[in-house]
Amino acid sequence: MTNPSIKAEVVKQLDNLPTELQRHVLEFIRALSRPKGVPGKQLLHFAGTIEDDDLQAMTRAIEAECERVDWNER
Repeated sequence: MTNPSIKAEVVKQLDNLPTELQRHVLEFIRALSRPKGVPGKQLLHFAGTIEDDDLQAMTRAIEAECERVDWNER
């Protein structure tokens, strides 16, 4: 659903930009509306391809390293 007042403001601001910047805005809008990733059906052929030992190692790594807060992270 498009908000008419937002759309009008975007068009107004767009009219004030040079053509090259208008192209950048158009590319940005297109990038926002592209679907991300792939449908799950395309990934089904990977099901069961990871060895159990590898899955357990990944699980241990996630449990050991995730959900930690790095207070010095920037």
